Amino acid sequence: MTKVLVVDDDLDLLDLMQRFLSRYDMSVEVARSGVEMDQELSESTFDIVILDIMLPGEDGLALCRRIRTLFTTPIIMLTAVTETADRIVGLELGADDYVTKPFDSRELLARIRSVLRRASLPANDTANNTSTFRFLDWSVDVSRRELRRTDNTLVPISEGEFALLLTLLEHPGRLLSRDQLLNYSKGEAHDVYDRSIDVLISRLRRKIEVNARRPDIIKTVRNAGYIFTPTVRSS
Repeated sequence: MTKVLVVDDDLDLLDLMQRFLSRYDMSVEVARSGVEMDQELSESTFDIVILDIMLPGEDGLALCRRIRTLFTTPIIMLTAVTETADRIVGLELGADDYVTKPFDSRELLARIRSVLRRASLPANDTANNTSTFRFLDWSVDVSRRELRRTDNTLVPISEGEFALLLTLLEHPGRLLSRDQLLNYSKGEAHDVYDRSIDVLISRLRRKIEVNARRPDIIKTVRNAGYIFTPTVRSS
């Protein structure tokens, strides 16, 4: 059974989501604030967090940032805000997807399934046959979905970042457009919001580059896409 944590201060919405998602083999816990969310996360492990951006006290963006520093759990943001800039902020902080209020419950269910599918499967068949990728001073454990430095330091990475990193590792030295990166890393799950690739690339650079502002590992080819430059070893 999929364990879902929904963080929202709308009691009617919480009740609706609990009743609806429970019909699809999902166990749903709710929290109405950051304090309640922290309590739930300290007591249980969840497969996905549904997080409203507009909350009393700490807002959803601050909570998203805190979750991402501690967990790789997928996060879907709920927001009444439709501005692209606000979506980008959430993605920069580690959210995996957005659903804009008001939403159809079936759309939320589809997005939950989509995010969970991306989280549970390697990017493609190459990753299925590979347990570890190594490049420069980094190693990536596919089955554990872990990114580590050669000194064995574990670097937190979101599911979206991990899926994109796997795609880059499987196509080293090859120019990949945004559309190709979306298709390879998300398959049928992606939407048309291709700016999310730029955000994920930016997040990955901050983690693996010596200088994220002057990247040597993930190179940008203007108006064309990105190239992963290091030699990649797999086993």
